[in-house]
Amino acid sequence: MVTENTCEMAPGCHLARLARNGCTEAFITVRALPDRAPEEMFGRLKACLRDQPGARIVREGILGLGRAAPDAAAGADWPVTRVAEGGDGAFPLAGVQVQAVTGAPVRSLRMDGRVIGSVFEDPYARYALLGGLGPRDPAQPRGGQARQTFEAMEAALRLAGMDFSHVVRTWLFLDEILAWYREFNQVRDAFFTSRGVYDGLVPASTGIGARNPAGTAVVAELLAIQPKSSRVRIRSVPSPLQCPALQYHSSFSRAVEVAQPDHRRLFISGTAGIGPDGRSAHAGDVDAQVALTMKVVAAILESQGMDWADVSRAIAYFKHARDAAALERYCVAQGLPPLPAVLTQQDICRDELLFEIEVDAVRQE
Repeated sequence: MVTENTCEMAPGCHLARLARNGCTEAFITVRALPDRAPEEMFGRLKACLRDQPGARIVREGILGLGRAAPDAAAGADWPVTRVAEGGDGAFPLAGVQVQAVTGAPVRSLRMDGRVIGSVFEDPYARYALLGGLGPRDPAQPRGGQARQTFEAMEAALRLAGMDFSHVVRTWLFLDEILAWYREFNQVRDAFFTSRGVYDGLVPASTGIGARNPAGTAVVAELLAIQPKSSRVRIRSVPSPLQCPALQYHSSFSRAVEVAQPDHRRLFISGTAGIGPDGRSAHAGDVDAQVALTMKVVAAILESQGMDWADVSRAIAYFKHARDAAALERYCVAQGLPPLPAVLTQQDICRDELLFEIEVDAVRQE
C-alpha cells in the first residue's frame, strides 16, 4: 500500500492507495480546518481526486455537518451517508471520507429512486458498499425504525446478489443513542438470530450517537464481500485486551480480517475505553480513555502483524469537542505517524465514555 499524509493540491487531506489485481483503491480523508468554512473541505476533496485520474467514487461519508450536508453531494452516483453533530453542539469537528476505485467497472445500486450502493469486483471477490440506509417510516417508534433499517440493508444486499452472510462491516448512527441503545441491541439481536448471522461471521461494527438530515432514529452503511475464490479468507479477530462484545450483549466482532493473495485488510470496530471485564474505565478522564483505547487498537493491529503505519482510514469520536486535542497529545507523545482520521463530536454508547475510534488497516503481501 502506498500511503501519503497529504495531497499536494489539497492541504489537510490524507490519501492511502492500494494497488491490486489490476485495479487501485484510494482512501481519502479530508478534515475541516479551523480557519476555514467547513463546506470548503469539499473543494479540497475535489483537488485530491484530480490526482486520481479515472477514479470512480464508490462510497462517501460526510460527518459533523448540519445544513451544509444535504447538498454537499447532490447528484452523486454513489452511496452517501451524512450525519451531523450528535453531542453538545460545539463546532467545528467535521470531515469527509471517500473510497474510490480505478481499473474496475462499478455498478450503482438504486432503491426508492436514489443511489444506495456501489458494486465492483476483482478476480478474487465481489464488493458491495451500501450507505444512507434508513427506515421506510420515520414516524415509527425507534425500535420499529431500527428493524426497518436492517430490512433495508437486507433489501439492498439482494440488489447486489448478496445476503447478510457476506457482511463484514456495519456502521450504525443512532440519534439520541443513550436513550435507546439497549433497545437497539435487542432489535439487532433478534434480526441477527432470524437471519442466522450468529452461525457465521458476526460483522465488525460501529454504533455511535449521531443525528442525520432525514431526522430518522438511525442511518446505516455497510461493506459486504462475496469471495469468488477459496484463496479469500474472512474471519473474526479477537481483541487481546478486551472481552468479546457479545459477552455483554452487543452483537459485533472486535475486528474482522479479510485476507487475499496479495493483501490483507483489517476492519477494527468502534473501540472505547472498556476493560477486559466489559466495564468502562477512567470515567471523566479523557486522556486516560484515549490512552487505553489506543493501546487496545494497537494490540489488535499487532496481533495481525500490522501497526499504525498500515492504517488507511479512521474516525475518532469525542463526546465533547473540547476534548479533541487529547488524541493529538497522545499521538505526539507516542511518536505515531499522522492518522488518516476525521475528528467528530458524537455521543458514545455509554454516558461515561468520552472517546471512541474505529480503524481500517491494509497490509500488502
